[in-house]
Amino acid sequence: MAYFQEIGSIKYEGLQSTNPFAFKFYNPEEKIGDKTAEEHLRFAVAYWHTFTGDGSDPFGAGTMERSWNRLKGMDLAKARLEAAFEFFEKLNVPYFCFHDVDIAPEGSNLRETNKNLDTIVGLMKDYMKDSETKLLWNTANNFTHPRFIHGAASSSNADVFAYAAAKIKKGLEIGKELGAENYVFWGGREGYETLLNTDMKLELDNLGRFFHMAVDYAKEIGFDGQFLIEPKPKEPTTHQYDFDVASGYAFLQNYDLQDHFKFNIEANHATLAGHSFEHELHYARIHNMLGSVDANQGHPLLGWDTDEFPTDLYSATLAMYEIIKNGGLGRGGLNFDAKVRRGSFKPEDLFHAHIAGMDSFAIGLKVAQKLIDDNVLKNVLEDRYSSYTEGIGLDIVQGKTDFHKLEEHALGLTEITNKSGRLENIKAILNQYLLKAYAGE
Repeated sequence: MAYFQEIGSIKYEGLQSTNPFAFKFYNPEEKIGDKTAEEHLRFAVAYWHTFTGDGSDPFGAGTMERSWNRLKGMDLAKARLEAAFEFFEKLNVPYFCFHDVDIAPEGSNLRETNKNLDTIVGLMKDYMKDSETKLLWNTANNFTHPRFIHGAASSSNADVFAYAAAKIKKGLEIGKELGAENYVFWGGREGYETLLNTDMKLELDNLGRFFHMAVDYAKEIGFDGQFLIEPKPKEPTTHQYDFDVASGYAFLQNYDLQDHFKFNIEANHATLAGHSFEHELHYARIHNMLGSVDANQGHPLLGWDTDEFPTDLYSATLAMYEIIKNGGLGRGGLNFDAKVRRGSFKPEDLFHAHIAGMDSFAIGLKVAQKLIDDNVLKNVLEDRYSSYTEGIGLDIVQGKTDFHKLEEHALGLTEITNKSGRLENIKAILNQYLLKAYAGE
């Protein structure tokens, strides 16, 4: 059965195209720097928002028109799978991602749930044999069901800890079977509301133990996918243990896990943490911890995780700058953890949204590469920090000084002259590069 019958293969047609089902900027075969655009961007479709999202919100019922939604249970799961691979093929996307409960319904017990997963994974494996779309990463949903009300690996209930571990075990087995390039841990309930009833030390220690068990089991079964932690602040718990990259990195170091994990960084989660997207990417990059990206954006007027498709060219450019400087994303990619708006309920809106996001990051890639080729920001930094390339500054960097020598230097200063940060000029230059890209220069 065809679920998107009236839509053909999405191709690159260039800036002048008025075809709403064509890429204007994303040409997967275009060489940018030392890679093609497809190799740089490694786009992925998020199974949950695209095929299971119904458009419901706290104030209203679902609005999405999806022909597969007339079905139930395993029939629904099989129809979604068929629709998914039709969508992947028509969008020409190289990767997809999913949670376990996205692809198969939970049963009345864990054995039944695993049986459902085995059925769908077997079918998915058959689809993948005839498809160029591969699995970027999979993960386990250890946050939606009421059993996870107090958390999963950080739960106050040891039975829940065991149940969560069993789900991760199954997820790693699925990842190996399907050739997943990564495995993501998002601690949706790993946090707390108040210290009045929380043993934080025990919960963090248990979380560390949990991750070590996952590392050990991956080695046992020969699963070599990169482990990724996805930070998120504020919601659903008041104090998330994986608040941002910095707190996540401190956790990994404290529990001797830093050699086994990198970060999957989501734009909307960064802004909820009070950071810019590029800040989180940069922090991960300079610590060699940047693994993959969930490409979306939040609404500037709303204080929750709105998961909009990314269309902010400024943000996409600065994100791609960090990714290129990182040497790419390795085994990671740009996963569209984004959903069409509740009012965009037609099936074709799924294509429009992904086209917009893919074109936005294609522009960001081109501009970022040009900024790097022209040494624009490199020159800015070299000029601003030039005092550390000679004299007392060089001694500081090389560790050849101490407080005594620094005091002697400071006492001899008659005047301190600072350089302007020139922020407005730098932003104007960035705008100039963006407009040149738009003009095709």
